[in-house]
Amino acid sequence: MQVADIRSKFLEFFEQKGHTIVRSSPLVPGNDPTLMFTNSGMVQFKDVFLGTDKRPYNRATSVQACLRAGGKHNDLENVGYTARHHTFFEMLGNWSFGDYFKRESLKWAWELLTVVYGLPADKLLATVYMEDDEAYDIWTKDIGLPPERVIRIGDNKGGRYMSDNFWMMADTGPCGPCSEIFYDHGDHIWGGPPGSPEEDGDRFIEIWNNVFMQFNMLADGSVEPLPAPCVDTGMGLERLAAILQHVHSNYEIDLFANLIKAASRETGCTDLKNPSLNVIADHIRACSFLIVDGVIPSNEGRGYVLRRIIRRAIRHGYKLGCRKPFFSKLVKDLVKEMGAAYPDLAAKEAIVTQTLYTEEERFFETIANGMDILDAELAALPAGGTLSGDVAFKLHDTFGFPLDLTADVCRERDFTVDEAGFDTAMNAQKDASRAAGKFKMNASISYDGAKTDFQGYSHLTIDGAKVTGIYIDGVAADSITAGQSGIVILDQTPFYAESGGQVGDAGQLSEGSDCAFLATVTDTTKVLPDVFGHHVQVEAGTLSVGDQITARVDGARRAATVRNHSATHLLHKALRTVLGEHVQQKGSLVDADKTRFDFAHNAPVSADDIVRIETLVNQEVLGNADTKAQVMGFDDAKETGAMMLFGEKYGEEVRVLTIGSSVELCGGTHVHATGDIGLFKITSEGGVAAGVRRIEAVTGLNAMRHTQQLAAQLSQAAHALKAAPAELVERIVQTQNEIKSLEKELNTAKAKIAAAQGGDLATQAIDVNGIKVLAATLDGADIDMLRNTMDSLKDKLGSAVIVLATASDKVTLLAGVTKDLTSKIKAGDVVNFVAQQVGGKGGGRPDMAQAGGTDVAALPAAMAGVLGFVTAKL
Repeated sequence: MQVADIRSKFLEFFEQKGHTIVRSSPLVPGNDPTLMFTNSGMVQFKDVFLGTDKRPYNRATSVQACLRAGGKHNDLENVGYTARHHTFFEMLGNWSFGDYFKRESLKWAWELLTVVYGLPADKLLATVYMEDDEAYDIWTKDIGLPPERVIRIGDNKGGRYMSDNFWMMADTGPCGPCSEIFYDHGDHIWGGPPGSPEEDGDRFIEIWNNVFMQFNMLADGSVEPLPAPCVDTGMGLERLAAILQHVHSNYEIDLFANLIKAASRETGCTDLKNPSLNVIADHIRACSFLIVDGVIPSNEGRGYVLRRIIRRAIRHGYKLGCRKPFFSKLVKDLVKEMGAAYPDLAAKEAIVTQTLYTEEERFFETIANGMDILDAELAALPAGGTLSGDVAFKLHDTFGFPLDLTADVCRERDFTVDEAGFDTAMNAQKDASRAAGKFKMNASISYDGAKTDFQGYSHLTIDGAKVTGIYIDGVAADSITAGQSGIVILDQTPFYAESGGQVGDAGQLSEGSDCAFLATVTDTTKVLPDVFGHHVQVEAGTLSVGDQITARVDGARRAATVRNHSATHLLHKALRTVLGEHVQQKGSLVDADKTRFDFAHNAPVSADDIVRIETLVNQEVLGNADTKAQVMGFDDAKETGAMMLFGEKYGEEVRVLTIGSSVELCGGTHVHATGDIGLFKITSEGGVAAGVRRIEAVTGLNAMRHTQQLAAQLSQAAHALKAAPAELVERIVQTQNEIKSLEKELNTAKAKIAAAQGGDLATQAIDVNGIKVLAATLDGADIDMLRNTMDSLKDKLGSAVIVLATASDKVTLLAGVTKDLTSKIKAGDVVNFVAQQVGGKGGGRPDMAQAGGTDVAALPAAMAGVLGFVTAKL
């Protein structure tokens, strides 16, 4: 059974059991700072289990793309060394949110495995938590699995409920027993059943885990029943495919077999069992899917994990003899294998290929030098030795070798790496380069009151908003008074809380017509997903929990902000029109002053394209189309073609915003019609990271002021050059030509002076065994004059060693050695002899070298020593 068939049969089976098929969520979890990557199928349902999200269904099934190559869940170092470890993998799962429980879950699992997939019943066994009699009875009595093939696992990890068969989301919260299903590969493979001393062998392989969340773990370690128990299951697609295709290694299944053949084609390695081909085949999946989900190679965070995986793949290709980019050529093969199941992969094939190629080109420029250094260092170590942390850091810092890549090479050759030494070197660099700065962190608060009802789409002022929480320095308080600052939570508000790149609103909170209480709201943020915190500075009076107040947004600031936010949507659309569909938002900041928009693009935006982008946006503004916002189901929104932004977490219902020709998912505040934007003007464009560009722009009055300022500067420049503004370019070109002509005349004059000086200086040279030695200082000379004089002296003196110097507030040195003498003495040695005495250093070719220095007073003595230095060398 092919991988594609396994996917479809799984989803079809559970759809027939009343489950809603849910799309795979991105590898980057939306708004979840606890995870670097989606590492299991339940991640997208985490809020449902925690009770902070409600779905329109209570049964779900999915095939989830997962990654374990960073953070807590990191399998990267095992990839290529085992039969079943991957960076990227697919997890089959089904869920019940307070609906069915253990009996249905286990019976359906058994039916799917034995009936639909046709696995022999005598090859399967199960584990249950020691105290879970219910699950044990379902297996042995309802399903009929022999008792000897149902293994009870107790608390085997050092504490109460700490067991391979007891699952916990965190130290507290939802938890419960689980039942794992294993496949027996047969007694010809070493290993024992789960719970035995030989359980780490490869004979018994876990394929499916059914987690039964039936308890709430309390802070004291005790548990209490959940009111609505849930089911969370997960089965590795690759492991199941290996079993169904009668192969022992995941890398032998059809999907991997084809990718390995592709890797063989591009690397020239004909040994299809070579572990490096496994690594490359695994890594092309991880890298491609990360790029599809908006991650780009960088030196930090998720981007650094991607870079590590790419460079690990390149290193294995290098090991197979590749000396030029090859990895990106596998994308088309991956699309052929997985594009039908993941349409976004097929749609973004071109940008994935280009991103990988760019990264390959960059790393291939340095990998040879880095490998030479690493090879030399390892060759000097005794067998089983340890590579120093300083060398590992040098490879990282100079040649771009991630630590785990260096460790990978060392492990292959039975060496280890001093990781503690590497960390010390890394921290020393960070300490040395860290810029001074202060970072303000908002204290986390504990709030269990009502959610905030946001009314800001239609109102800027609300009367009768009730105070549901007050926090001072992160601590709950009953009241807040004049002179204090803190956070106020309201049951309803017109204030927009910072989200999606738009800054939070500012304004006032007041009580009574005489403003007996008055507070300035400086910012608004989300202290919880649906709870808005108003950051206040109290000007007068006292406010207590339970009071009712008037909340008033600063209308002018909001208006300026929404102009910029709406313009950002139009900018995004224009960028994709002008530069291509590969353009993808990588971040934004919208406030009252400007919009800042980061986007994926591998080259600077040309001046002509800037004009085209501005024109498209302003045409939309002049069209004065009404803005439309609609709330609809996520799948319905996707069918409209609405843009979905990287890093955002979308629920089952989303807000689709239409602004002119732009259609995006957005929860922010916006203009009523595009004409409200007034005017759009780009103020800057530049790179902020590899493959990421940034545009800043202004709108409305800010755009008008920017244009007026440019006009004023143009007028000033025209006045300075005594030209009309319309003639300014012509006058600048004329002035540049005049400067070039004068520079040419000046250089000619310098050459004549140098020739004359050369003739005079030549008489000062001292003969040392037929070799002329000269050290001379030229007052008022520049480096060009020194070079011209040096050339003239070499022509006149024949075989010679010459040092010329000039000094003002610093020293400039030039040393020359005629080519017949460079085997005996190098210009660099000569110039550094002088430079070291005047507080400097330098270098260059054997026949010509340059240096500088700071100690002008020491120059005469240093130059006087040249004759002795050269004589000793000759």
